[in-house]
Amino acid sequence: MNKTDLIIIGAGPGGYRAAAFAAANGLRVVVFEKAHVGGTCLNEGCIPTKAFARNAEIVQTLKEAEQYGLALTDCQLDFRRVVERKNQVVESLRSGIETLLGHPNIELVDRQAQFKDAHTIVTDTGEEYVADYIIVATGSEPKHLRLETYDDGAACDSEYLLRMPTLPRRLCIVGAGVIGMEFASIFNSFGVEVTVVEFLKECLPVLDSDIAKRLRKTLEKRGVKFVMQAAVRSITFKQPLSDSRDGADGCLCKENTGEYMCKETIVGYTRKGKDETVEADLVLMAVGRKPRVSADFACAGFEYDERMGIRVDDHMQTSIPGIYAIGDVNGRQMLAHAAEMQGLQAVAHILSQVRPEAEGASAAPRLDVMPAAIFTLPEAACVGLSEDQCKAQGVGYSCHKSFYRANGKALAMNESEGMLKLMADDEGRIIGCHAFGAHAADLVQEASVLICKHATLGELRQMVHIHPTLSEILLAAAEN
Repeated sequence: MNKTDLIIIGAGPGGYRAAAFAAANGLRVVVFEKAHVGGTCLNEGCIPTKAFARNAEIVQTLKEAEQYGLALTDCQLDFRRVVERKNQVVESLRSGIETLLGHPNIELVDRQAQFKDAHTIVTDTGEEYVADYIIVATGSEPKHLRLETYDDGAACDSEYLLRMPTLPRRLCIVGAGVIGMEFASIFNSFGVEVTVVEFLKECLPVLDSDIAKRLRKTLEKRGVKFVMQAAVRSITFKQPLSDSRDGADGCLCKENTGEYMCKETIVGYTRKGKDETVEADLVLMAVGRKPRVSADFACAGFEYDERMGIRVDDHMQTSIPGIYAIGDVNGRQMLAHAAEMQGLQAVAHILSQVRPEAEGASAAPRLDVMPAAIFTLPEAACVGLSEDQCKAQGVGYSCHKSFYRANGKALAMNESEGMLKLMADDEGRIIGCHAFGAHAADLVQEASVLICKHATLGELRQMVHIHPTLSEILLAAAEN
């Protein structure tokens, strides 16, 4: 039996950041990761998607080459090289995390870990590890709709979309959340015919509805087709699957399996009482993610909330003393940076009990202000309350808008499409910022700092912003 101070299950952003912080403050840490370090974010989510998004941005810029005085002809996208570049980015960052976890106080175990009891972990080889403190950081997995009719393999998830070697001609995306919208934007730039089918009235419910609508309209102008308020009821193959391996008959091989995905797929949906269909070569199921929990968690005795995430308190501690759950598995905020900060919160709480003198014992982060971004083209971002939420909650507020088309740097960049909304309470304190447009995430990050510091519109107006920069868009909103 191996005894250590802290066990962490999962080496995603929350797990590896928590391990590094704990080790730096003198704790002996064992980290279990059965797959690649970096978790979904690095290997199948944030990073590879953003690598694709950068390629899409370059492609989109080249489409506008004439506006920059360039006469380009016969530009061809080599998608295999796009995938190769994405893989290189992932491998480079993965190597960096492995170096981080090479700290003398950290032992990385590449085994499946399961709870034997609340404080004992057993590997798939039967080896046992015991610790007074355990952090569960197992992340999340894709959700799937329960449909009236579904052919096995007729829809893929984002992981498959990121590793496929060739582009489909037509892509149907079920879901207009963050994942769906990012892939819609990316593959539209790559020249794919994209249709998005969404159950709700508007895309991206995390965003202010005004901002979300404007972003959707922008993507529509680029050629993305949206079918809103549509309930998907079936996803089926138009023809039976083929066993051909050369793709000549229009089938894509599912990597590392003997199954093939037919390019001719039909998505059936009901909209305004009418049954309709859309045909595609590939269907992406992008209806969200759910906490990754396993049967062995019953041995620890966890409680779950209505999202089926592990129930935790403000320290990320579960109902079992000494056991914590961070990141997507607790279902609170499914964001990589949220997982990182929750990991620091959990370790800070552990240190306050076992090593109160440690520098990290009082380093609990702010978790009540959580910015988020959607890396479409143009991108969108938000922090704090939207105007819709202010109205729904009966919060007294004022709304201040500014537009990219009035910003000198935006026009110079040929990025005039965009808008920012700043919300302030009755005392003028900034309580929310939602935006879409070039580098919207950077603007919202500044607003996030202002909210953390309880800054007012008046104080923002007094802060000098470099001219010409996009940051002046935030200043302009405060002045309106």
